Amino acid sequence: MREDRFISFKNSVGVISLPDRFTFPFYYEPHQLSLIAAKELQEYLINQNDWQHNFGLDQNAEGLVIGKMFGVLVVKNTDGELGYLAAFSGKLAGTNQHAKFVRPVFDMLTQDGFFNKGMLGLDDLNQQVITLEADMKYTNLKVELDVLKSTAAVNIESHREYMRQAKAARKIRKLAVREMPESTEKDQLFKKIISESTGLKAELRKLTNQWKDTVDEVQRKVAVFQEKIEGFKSERKKKSNALQKRLFDNYHFLTIRGEEKSLWDIFQATKLKQSPSGAGECAAPKLLQHAFKQGFTPIAMAEFWWGESPKSEIRKHGQFYPACRGKCEPILGHMLKGMELDDNPMLIVPSKGKVLETVYEDEQILVINKPNEFLSVPGKTILDSVYHRIQENYPEITGPIIIHRLDMSTSGLMLIAKNKHVHKIIQRQFIDRTIKKRYVAVLDGIIEGDQGVIDLPLRTDINDRPRQLVCYEHGKSSKTEWKVIDRTNETTRVHFFPITGRTHQLRIHASHSEGLNTPIIGDDLYGKRSNRLHLHAEWIKFMHPMTRETMQLEVQADF
Repeated sequence: MREDRFISFKNSVGVISLPDRFTFPFYYEPHQLSLIAAKELQEYLINQNDWQHNFGLDQNAEGLVIGKMFGVLVVKNTDGELGYLAAFSGKLAGTNQHAKFVRPVFDMLTQDGFFNKGMLGLDDLNQQVITLEADMKYTNLKVELDVLKSTAAVNIESHREYMRQAKAARKIRKLAVREMPESTEKDQLFKKIISESTGLKAELRKLTNQWKDTVDEVQRKVAVFQEKIEGFKSERKKKSNALQKRLFDNYHFLTIRGEEKSLWDIFQATKLKQSPSGAGECAAPKLLQHAFKQGFTPIAMAEFWWGESPKSEIRKHGQFYPACRGKCEPILGHMLKGMELDDNPMLIVPSKGKVLETVYEDEQILVINKPNEFLSVPGKTILDSVYHRIQENYPEITGPIIIHRLDMSTSGLMLIAKNKHVHKIIQRQFIDRTIKKRYVAVLDGIIEGDQGVIDLPLRTDINDRPRQLVCYEHGKSSKTEWKVIDRTNETTRVHFFPITGRTHQLRIHASHSEGLNTPIIGDDLYGKRSNRLHLHAEWIKFMHPMTRETMQLEVQADF
């Protein structure tokens, strides 16, 4: 293996035409050369004995299961020879340096490097915080403080209750005294009653002050510890930010023209202003950086997942994936300057030439059959959508118009309101979940079982929008009933009955390992691309907003 990490193809690939432009990294079909390079790399991963890493593919393997994203970059070297480079994201087998793979852009794991030394300093501060928080004197003081506060509250409230009862008794006594004839004795009794009230109030003030002094004394002792802890935390945050800034300044990314920018500067130009954790450690920027440094000419690139899927996101073993947007889009946006790229498919208007079929219409509502690859509402760069078409075709319509949405790739029934009042009525039906919907989908494989319920907490993957994650800490509940309709040798047709309406809910529930673990055919986010996403909203049941009549509409899928 040469130090430039260039890998020659095992067999001749001279008969394969080179692409005219470089791969658009965020949405692509791997070029034939990328497929050959990936296959060779996968054969190496299966047969190699250079290192050990538990991908979760071998039941006898030891250690934590960690799947990994790998990448290949087809290049021409300085001699004009066609070959490829290989990379992995993050660490592999505990290190980021392997002979088969390109080097990291910056090796933050160098034993004597500033990052490891800085992390040791942060560890020391962490330990100081842990030691103080676990100090028995501190923990005992906190317990004592809690007990004192609770006891004080009970004692003060007990005295207040006694005062309330005494006040009620004095009121009765006052009424009795008022009935007495005017006399010195009557005056003395009134003064006594007033004196009792004043005395009880004075006792309350005294009791409150006594408890306050007692609590404050212990609170001061607790505060001594808390100030020290907060001091260490503040110092830790300051040093952590400085270490992170220095780290980002040491990641420098090239363009094909030799222009260089630090990770810090790249993300300062974004809305985030700060780099996400792990940025610069993905396979794609590693590959391009090495190619540019060696003077290689990039031809095509592809990344694939190897191993068991993480519990939160959906990654299928051996499947190709685009570069992530949160971490890689700003970096690659810089690195790919000066290179001709394939067209960005996301800028192409997919709805061109497609029509909205009217399924039902009256003066109040409209039900349409939305084609696949057709936006429900305008996107960031594409105006054409159900909303836009309805506005154009029905200029008299008022109000929000769109009551519910379908994913761009999903076809099927959409309910449209023709005025604000109707929109509000039907929206309430969605909120109350009295509207029923049925979807049909064809899954890319055979599933076990015939019916069931899937309930997974979902949230947006902020580092790779619009993908969704399963997150038990911050996710929102998403629930779907499902039932198998029929099976073929390689596919399963199912009905989905969504109970909630989260983004990509049915796609996640089909593909995730805790769902049906079998993606919908044509799912380019959570499965494999095909001619279309085989998901269709075929049936809807709702109450007409004016007639109160129960309506059921159905349109069969075209797959």
